[in-house]
Amino acid sequence: MFNCFFPDEYLDSTYVINFDDLYAQGYRGLLFDIDNTLVPHGAPADERACALFAHLKELGFKCCFLSNNQYERVSSFNDAIGAQFIENAHKPSTKNYIRAMELLGTDRSNTVFIGDQLFTDIYGAKRTGIRNILVKPLNPKEEIQIVLKRYLERIVLYFYRKEEGNS
Repeated sequence: MFNCFFPDEYLDSTYVINFDDLYAQGYRGLLFDIDNTLVPHGAPADERACALFAHLKELGFKCCFLSNNQYERVSSFNDAIGAQFIENAHKPSTKNYIRAMELLGTDRSNTVFIGDQLFTDIYGAKRTGIRNILVKPLNPKEEIQIVLKRYLERIVLYFYRKEEGNS
């Protein structure tokens, strides 16, 4: 019933993902949401985010931020990192997931999406046919429309955990 929203993986944080293993498995492109995935909502790129992207570049990953935020927010976050980005992405529409892979020169078979929201980030990645990782939000303080979606996400995640045997 809710399977179309189930993530391929569900982890505590972006910062616990084993990117070395992903690279060894043949993945070359990483698409990231920004707010509450890499930093708290509205925050600039911090030392931890900058260090992560320096490591990802060393490994050989190509990265793109895929955000529903406007240009100013996404470009200012990216200033310290220097990745590709697409603002106002209209997630969960598949159009800009595909465009991001084109920018990176990757495809559905070697790209992973990482985000904190089921109904935009993960659902869009699943509709596009790419591997996805849901991470827990970094900060509980969010805009009201996201807070309301989190209640629905809890229901879906209950069934996800139950199916995975982790209820």
